[in-house]
Amino acid sequence: MALKHKMYGVWCLVMLAALWSPPADGAAVISIDLGSEWLKIGIVSPGVPMEIVLNKESKRKTPAVVAFRDGVRTFGEDAVTVGVRFPKNSYKYLLDLLGKTYDHPLVQAYKERFPYYEIVESARGTPEFVHDENTRFTPEELVAQFLAKAKDFAEINHGQQISECVITVPGYFNQAERRAMKEAAGLAGLTVLQLINDYTAIGINYGIFRRKEINDTPWQALFFDMGAGSTKAALVEYKNVKVKDRGYVETVPQMQVLGVAYDRTLGGFEITLRLREHLIKAWEAQGGGDVRASPRAMEKLLLEAERLKIVLSANTEHYAQIESLLDDKDFKHFVSRAELDSLCADLWPRVSSVLTRAAAAGGATSAARLVLAGGAARVPAVLGLLKEQGYEPSRSINADEAVAMGAVYRAASLATGYKVAPLNVKDAVLLPVQVVFTRHVDGADKLIKRTLFSPMNPYPQKKVITFNKHTDDFSFNVNYAELDHIPPSELPNIGSLNLTQVVLSGVGAALHKHTGDNVEHKGIKAHFNMDDSGILNLVNVEFVAEKTVTEDDKDSTLSKLGSTISKLFGSDEAEKTEEKEEKAPEAEKNETANANEAGDKLNATEPEAKPKPKIVVLKEPIKTDEQVLVLQPLTQEQFKASKTKISELDAIDRKRAERESALNSLEAFVVDAQMKMDMKEFSECGTPEQIEEVKKLCSETSEWLYEDGYEAPTELYEEKLALIKEKTNTIFYKHWEHRERPDAIAALRSMLNTSNEFLKSAKNFTQEVNPEKDMFTQVEITVLEKKIEETQAWLDKSIKEQNALKKNEEIKLTIDSVREKMGGLDREVKYLVNKMKIWRPKKPIKKENKTEETIEVTDEIKEGKVEESVEKPVVEENQEEEIKEEVEATETPQLGDGKDEHSEL
Repeated sequence: MALKHKMYGVWCLVMLAALWSPPADGAAVISIDLGSEWLKIGIVSPGVPMEIVLNKESKRKTPAVVAFRDGVRTFGEDAVTVGVRFPKNSYKYLLDLLGKTYDHPLVQAYKERFPYYEIVESARGTPEFVHDENTRFTPEELVAQFLAKAKDFAEINHGQQISECVITVPGYFNQAERRAMKEAAGLAGLTVLQLINDYTAIGINYGIFRRKEINDTPWQALFFDMGAGSTKAALVEYKNVKVKDRGYVETVPQMQVLGVAYDRTLGGFEITLRLREHLIKAWEAQGGGDVRASPRAMEKLLLEAERLKIVLSANTEHYAQIESLLDDKDFKHFVSRAELDSLCADLWPRVSSVLTRAAAAGGATSAARLVLAGGAARVPAVLGLLKEQGYEPSRSINADEAVAMGAVYRAASLATGYKVAPLNVKDAVLLPVQVVFTRHVDGADKLIKRTLFSPMNPYPQKKVITFNKHTDDFSFNVNYAELDHIPPSELPNIGSLNLTQVVLSGVGAALHKHTGDNVEHKGIKAHFNMDDSGILNLVNVEFVAEKTVTEDDKDSTLSKLGSTISKLFGSDEAEKTEEKEEKAPEAEKNETANANEAGDKLNATEPEAKPKPKIVVLKEPIKTDEQVLVLQPLTQEQFKASKTKISELDAIDRKRAERESALNSLEAFVVDAQMKMDMKEFSECGTPEQIEEVKKLCSETSEWLYEDGYEAPTELYEEKLALIKEKTNTIFYKHWEHRERPDAIAALRSMLNTSNEFLKSAKNFTQEVNPEKDMFTQVEITVLEKKIEETQAWLDKSIKEQNALKKNEEIKLTIDSVREKMGGLDREVKYLVNKMKIWRPKKPIKKENKTEETIEVTDEIKEGKVEESVEKPVVEENQEEEIKEEVEATETPQLGDGKDEHSEL
């Protein structure tokens, strides 16, 4: 199994390298998969392919828990540890509270599951945790702290500032929940490129590794994701489509969500709760006491139930064991997998229902592949139920990381500076939206409903709804509707079905402004946009009319006004219409010119052709007042107050981290110094008085740390560390000099040897010795010879003087002095080596046969126009080989830390 996962990981890396091209210049972006129980982060940065961010424990996922205790904020495993002892100070499973009112059914269910939390209603009508007398936290503030921690993990791991991200959300999140997540991201200092549905991210992850399988023939995959808090299923179709980009039509692969189903309260946590209830009853049967009255004991049971659930997924039986559960009594109980299946007997039909509804909503074919994701999908009973539906479950993706990796691929495609293989993504509307308004008909107001986005409509998408019967100011509502595909048990969890109310003003004035015999009203048009985050936006509302004009009055004031308004507020369609209108007069002029040229052929009494009428689109913006009806977004003051609260917590964490770092540095240095002062090789490098002074200072500091020092400020730690370093620097420096000196001397001697060998060879290439190969002058040879002799004499003298000194005395032969001598010798040798490289033999003198050859003196020669023929020197092969043999290239040794580099000789 381990080998299989390893090979899968290697395969993923190879595929990612093929699909992803590193940016020329781009900032790192991340994906954040914040689930009910776990936090996972993906990242893509310049020069680094997409990968999962590790936390401080070097793990790939972090428990989604934050805890506060004694002024210290902790996350992940540390927070879980705090939560066992102080459950009220630890906050988890927060997605169930995000973007909801206090009276929401899920909020009330949360209070029943965790009775030790004090949850009250805030001024906005949302739930709020009472942490202490002075501090309260909203779900948005707590989620923001998770997001900020994810940002922090990524920045620490990759050493880059992070500002942009893609955040995954459950597909069933409504408008209020999606806005709340974006507000939380804003509080965390993150810019959200997109909120992506978790099953859509899984579909992207699945598709990018199977691009070669995507062609013109559509094929389907059915993703079943059973996590801790909920269960989702999505039917996705893959095929090639033609898209127009910058005027060009290209074929790109596309994934489109066809059908979705979910169960918001069916997940691994529900199984854990039932198993905990089973353990509670077993404890009570043993006469252990009232465990429900102890939050700490209940938290221990919850952790043990979670552990037992995981073990029973691989084993048929196991013991639950908890030490000192209550009143110093231990607890032990045998549980079998059959018992667990029996406890959850009513849950299993709900598993099948989710899969069946998703397949039916999208029209699944018999060839659809079933792909599993989510930790709870590992439960044997769940796997058995899926097989009973006629599918063979496949785990061809990493169930834990598929969401984060698909989202980070999306982040790379949306961020500036990254180039990824294209994948067109079309999501589906899960909660349909309709517009409701009243119309006065036959003396009574009639309620009219118009569907804006139907179930499973693809998005992102823009929609326009036209009100063509209203002549004065009016209002309309935007609501959820047509929810027949949602199970009745899930309808209360959606919350309020009323989203917004839009009040329009200035309608009558706009109509009155554009009236006339040749003006036709086209109604009030409201433009909506469902963006790629699944958030519905009212873009604008405008009055539209069409004016018919002829050639005579096309330049009228009204026409100019309509053209100006159309350019300012018109859509692309309107611009195209106007463009056609502008081209039409030119065509008429051409027709008129042609007619005039042929005028002699026409009958003088023939009637003149009338110009064709033109259509000018007139648009007038309508003032809108949009009111959110469900949950009001954070006001500027509320956002600022929450931001300040989180910033103060971040500042406290930074100061605490700085203090811990200073304390650890001081402790480590004191221990290290004390050990070294007892070692002969270090004690010899200082006088007895220096060694004694350092030992005494270290002992005093160590005693101070263990008595009063742990409460000291950061500055005091830094001062004491600086003082000890000041006393030990001389000793440590001398020890380093004595340790490195032998290598330095050996390197210099090696350099002297190679320089001497080079000098011997170089003496054979002077004018005096070899006139045909006079590469060097005698002066150059003398200079190098003198340099070698001086360096050798200096080294012998310095070694003798240094050996006469004690190790704690002032150093005569330093590493820096050796480097300096090596540098000087290296420069002299380099000069001759470079000269040898560019040397060319002299041109041989060619003797002319004057008796046989006659040169005719022409005008060109007299004027100096004929160039002298110069023959290029030629080096024979045997001559070149001879040079190579006589002057052998040698490599100069490097010294010390490798900072001084020497060329080849």
